[in-house]
Amino acid sequence: MSATTARATIQAYYDAFNRGDIAGMLECLHGDFAHHVNEGATRLGKQAFAEFCAHMSETYKELLTDLVVFSNDEGTRGAAEFIVNGTYLKTDPGLPEARGQTYVLPAGGFFTLKDGKITRVTTYYNLQDWLRQVGG
Repeated sequence: MSATTARATIQAYYDAFNRGDIAGMLECLHGDFAHHVNEGATRLGKQAFAEFCAHMSETYKELLTDLVVFSNDEGTRGAAEFIVNGTYLKTDPGLPEARGQTYVLPAGGFFTLKDGKITRVTTYYNLQDWLRQVGG
């Protein structure tokens, strides 16, 4: 896979995210997929990721801006940096009460790709920064 294809796949993944299109995000994923986050357990497989996305869609309304996508020359690894512009809609268990608080949070994602699809995404953000912004 080329670097151009890798960047296009990552861009398509985030474009689908911004549309709230879970099916579109899943289309970008390889059958052998893992989702790693800096806070929480690894999710294995598309079904676990789809369930996570459905929960997130109910709990948060987010739009990613200032997206920059990178990849290695072989197109097997990639990264993205962006700003999360969000609204906390529904209380997430173990987190502060949701009251429609808004937040702006720098974040990033790291990717492994195979056969034109994403096999791994690792997402990083500063949870303490988010908690400060929502009043936790």
